[in-house]
Amino acid sequence: MPELSEHVTADRCATGPRIGILTSGGDAQGMNAVVRAVVRTALHAGATPFALHEGWKGAIEGGDFIQELSWTSVSGILSKGGTAIGTARSDEFRERSGLKKVVRNLVLRGIDRLVVIGGDGTLSGADELREFWPELLSELVAEGEVSPEAGEEHKRLRIAGVVGSIDNDLVGTDMTIGTDSALHRIIEAIDAIAATAASHQRTFIIEVMGRACGYLALMSAIAGGCDYVFIPELPPEDGWEEEMTTKLRIGRERGRRDSLIILAEGALDRSGNPITASQVASVIKDRLGEDARITSLGHVQRGGQPTAYDRWMPTLLGYTAALDMVKAGPDTEPTIIGTKRNRIVRMPMMEAVANTRKVKAYLKEGNWEAAIESRGSGFREMIDIFEAMSSPMAKTEHAAKDSPRVGIIHAGGLAPGMNPAARAAVKLGIDRGYTMIGIEGGFPGLLEGHTRILEWGDVEGWAEDGGAELGTRRTIPSIDQYYALSRAIENAELDALIVIGGFKGYKMAFDMGQEKDRYPGFNIPIVCVPASIDNNLPGSEHSIGADTALNTNVEILDKIRTSASASQRCFVAETMGRNTGYLALFSAISSGAEQVYLAETGITLPQLAQDTQRMVHAFEHGRHLYLVVRNEDASDYYTTDFLSRIFEEEGHDLFDVRTSVIGHAQQGGNPSPFDRTMAARIVNSAINVLDEELRFQSKNARSFHIGMVGGVIQAMPLSHIGDLMDMEARTQFDPWWLPLKHVVYVVSDPTYTGPLEDLAIIQ
Repeated sequence: MPELSEHVTADRCATGPRIGILTSGGDAQGMNAVVRAVVRTALHAGATPFALHEGWKGAIEGGDFIQELSWTSVSGILSKGGTAIGTARSDEFRERSGLKKVVRNLVLRGIDRLVVIGGDGTLSGADELREFWPELLSELVAEGEVSPEAGEEHKRLRIAGVVGSIDNDLVGTDMTIGTDSALHRIIEAIDAIAATAASHQRTFIIEVMGRACGYLALMSAIAGGCDYVFIPELPPEDGWEEEMTTKLRIGRERGRRDSLIILAEGALDRSGNPITASQVASVIKDRLGEDARITSLGHVQRGGQPTAYDRWMPTLLGYTAALDMVKAGPDTEPTIIGTKRNRIVRMPMMEAVANTRKVKAYLKEGNWEAAIESRGSGFREMIDIFEAMSSPMAKTEHAAKDSPRVGIIHAGGLAPGMNPAARAAVKLGIDRGYTMIGIEGGFPGLLEGHTRILEWGDVEGWAEDGGAELGTRRTIPSIDQYYALSRAIENAELDALIVIGGFKGYKMAFDMGQEKDRYPGFNIPIVCVPASIDNNLPGSEHSIGADTALNTNVEILDKIRTSASASQRCFVAETMGRNTGYLALFSAISSGAEQVYLAETGITLPQLAQDTQRMVHAFEHGRHLYLVVRNEDASDYYTTDFLSRIFEEEGHDLFDVRTSVIGHAQQGGNPSPFDRTMAARIVNSAINVLDEELRFQSKNARSFHIGMVGGVIQAMPLSHIGDLMDMEARTQFDPWWLPLKHVVYVVSDPTYTGPLEDLAIIQ
């Protein structure tokens, strides 16, 4: 951390540009995180932020609707849903007269840069304002409404757009703000409905939002373990009624007690006619003789607190948008700040909007393939994965006797999402004609011969379950047990092995590959699937379970904030992660923590003295809560308890200090939608690898690990993991997230004087 300063330093005083911030259109969880980041980044950069309350309506009205914002104006909004500065739709903004009022009100306040948060309609309206700005401004100068000096100073409008929409329908970005939170609301509802549906062996039809985009419907169908889904991009073939009811009937015969159907609000048939929930229910009644229940989730999908992702990613987007506007020149083109393959990208605004609107034209023309392609390659992949996983294929005992036997084993610490990964492996494996073998109790269980064939219906209900039905162990066989392990593999007649777990599982698979010449049982294809809350596995930017653990931390830290609201208190919260600070860093950004300590950067005594001084200064100036997040292995000596004692001693009677070691709660709970869908994608890639390896049946079997890098799933040789991580420390070389640490201080500490630079993950 840089040295403490009393205020925002002189070179960052409010002498720079004035930046307007508005949210318009439908609200989305995470908008507040953008607003907060824009305001605080702008203040650090010497700019003056203004809120345009109630969106374009406020910009037209002017007066008190346009309000200068201070640091404290955006305090406490990070965890809130909706938008703190309000949103409204404005018909007047569509008229030239309305645009002219906006230009007048903004120029009179000295504002000629906007960060616009909304959907494609909001962003296209902003670009229209930019286009007409010089013409309208000239008229206002001629009419005496604006002085010639002001007209000359603000003759161009600069815009940065951030898409806030739960629909996730912007072409060119992977995830729009609010989508992840909406998926959480949907999955919470599906999990609850599945329990009552299974109790009564009923069918439920669940309507979800999304307008003309089927993202929410498709992802919730996969994450929720549903039977059938209707999405706008792929209307069902004529005769879908028979296909759907046959699928439901066979699924019941194969062991399903519930039947869940997801219906996107924009779903159509091949003739362009809407498919309604009541229509689907009538088909089920006529063909299966069952009364299906209908649940329309409605606006609950847009409500509630934002998820961890809808806090940390919008924070990074807002930070970037603010800096772009501070640096913007007179010829700066309007851009949308979005995400692509786990990177922040800048897209030409109107090109992105035009591409988004093309999808509606494709749907109207019946060009389904073009519509699907516009959603990105991952969308088509997920359609195929859903079809494979939801189809109740022939039972494994009817497979050919020489069908490859593929083992599924967990190893390492528990990670939420292990069950969805194992479920995906079973269903996708059966779909390819494999016999899937469940290994209970990790590698110790394999040594003892605890294996069983897993049928399609055996893994029903695993999609939403935390824990690991097959069990997992951190213990792996020692060298003197390798012969017994090899014999156990041969006795189980395994032709391949999928290891779903953490570092211990990777280490065991790596060692087996090194020893396969000595132990014949090891000479089988092995594929490792990353599942660890530490998020420290080689060749993957995300591990199954880390997102769930992060959301658990954020939920707990939110409660800590509430508990401290009535007093002056410092909280030191400890997260898991071992030698990896991923959980600590993103917990800090997502919870609005003032300080974070990571294993990668450690803790020094001079730093601790400076941090303590900063904390005391904050409380002396009215702070009620100071939240410190510590990675469990940030220091061997400066423990969580030690830190709390130092802070309490130096704080005297100004504030008290409490500690919270979050502990194993981070490994519990139902897996998040992200962890469920990522598990399906990564396991599908693992099965693809096994397809290739088993087809060629090489005498020298190879082993792989699957990872997500830049949003792309890829398979890498397991023999090279030493090139990707420190095997002794169990840490990745150059983790992608570490350069983001300074953002914690930019958005949480008004005394921060460090660099304000482009983030390392910007492309």
